Order: sequence, then structure tokens, then C-alpha cells
Amino acid sequence: MDVDVDDLVDQREVAVLIGLTNDRGVSVYRRRYPDFPAPVIDRGHCVLWEREAIEEWARATGREIKEVTS
Repeated sequence: MDVDVDDLVDQREVAVLIGLTNDRGVSVYRRRYPDFPAPVIDRGHCVLWEREAIEEWARATGREIKEVTS
């Protein structure tokens, strides 16, 4: 699988994208929603998702996609 590192988002960025106020909510979503995208990297404290997969899931589930700012 070829992944562009610029397209990867961490848990904090995922939370912002899907409108969560706390990044710990991402782990809740991972358990609650079986269709929530799996991370492409899951190595302990390093968990990363493809931005497009998160945005597609958000659109498919009727969530507004927020902009991530540094």
C-alpha cells in the first residue's frame, strides 16, 4: 500500500475533522461504529489514518467535515 505521509492524520486531527471536542472520543467512535475507518498505522502511541478515509466516512454518515488548523 502506497501512502503519502502528507495525507495522514493523527487522533487529534481526526477528532477535529469529525467535530469532536476531545480526541479521546476517537477511540469511542472506533468501538461504537464498526464502519469507522481503520488506521493505516497502529503502533502503540502512533496511530494514523488516511485523511480521505476519514472524510469519506464523515460524509457517508452525515457529519460536517471541519478544517484542521495547526
